[in-house]
Amino acid sequence: MRAVWYEQQGPAGDVLQAGDLPDPEPGPGEVRVRLRYSGVNPGDTKKRRGWLGSTMAFPRVVPHSDGSGVLDEVGDGVDSSRIGRRVWVYGAQSYRPLGTAAQYTVVPADQAVDLPAEVDDLLGACLGIPGITAHRAVFGDGPVDGATVLVHGAMGAVGSLAAQLAHHSGAHVVTTVRRSEDAFRLRGAAFGHTVALGEPDPAGAVRALAPDGVDRIVEVDFAGNIDLDAAVAKNGAVIAAYASGRDRPNFPFWPMLFDNITVRLLGSDDFPPAAKRQAASDLTAAAQVGALSIPVRPPFPFEQVALAHGQVDADNRSRVLLAIPD
Repeated sequence: MRAVWYEQQGPAGDVLQAGDLPDPEPGPGEVRVRLRYSGVNPGDTKKRRGWLGSTMAFPRVVPHSDGSGVLDEVGDGVDSSRIGRRVWVYGAQSYRPLGTAAQYTVVPADQAVDLPAEVDDLLGACLGIPGITAHRAVFGDGPVDGATVLVHGAMGAVGSLAAQLAHHSGAHVVTTVRRSEDAFRLRGAAFGHTVALGEPDPAGAVRALAPDGVDRIVEVDFAGNIDLDAAVAKNGAVIAAYASGRDRPNFPFWPMLFDNITVRLLGSDDFPPAAKRQAASDLTAAAQVGALSIPVRPPFPFEQVALAHGQVDADNRSRVLLAIPD
């Protein structure tokens, strides 16, 4: 099969190489997917460059965890009637060496999720890491129907999906962006109440939209936003953080203690398996009824994988995909 891989960490242009590798075969409980698109996420580029001192988990890594394609082979114990179905894939390179930057990938059977006819392959390839992270941030502490949910970073992949999932589930959603002009780039009912963090009093603006405070906060920069979060949270609120601008943030301990605030930290590779399966099911159902809109730039050709990684690292606001050759 044609594949992209790296055998040492470093800059994309220096370490990523394309060539031929043996076709993988599914083991017991696994399936093989003939991929059409590979989703590129910040976590993929961080692994490649050794972010936070990470090292090579395997001698050779085929990157990327997300993708979409057609299930073409099953291992022992998997229903063979699944062969030929369109699927989206998550977790392909989570604690595994062979991700989706290849013509084939092998994953546990429940990590290849049937794609309904209403959902195209491009959207399917975008659901994995950001979608499951967004779902866990929104629903990790129970339903949000009737709750007020504050979603930071609404232009990002996780934040955008979190806002749409919360809105689809009956929450009153307030979102934030960095600059006032960014709000005009958001489209859809989930983004009807947006605050720019650069305005003089963003906490006051959130309070104006949620006078009783917010029940759940989806946080992309725990260190940068924690004072605002503490100022707008209801007693008993949850702050679900999946990123931080500083790795040792300060926060207002006593006000947060008196408000009984829970801080949930989200590491997507290690969510409980049942939570991942529920997220996959809910994401698929929401996509099927048109509740999820994801901006996707034209897929990069296979040979331009280094450029695709560079686009992700440039903080692009549209999802980055790699087109897999036939």
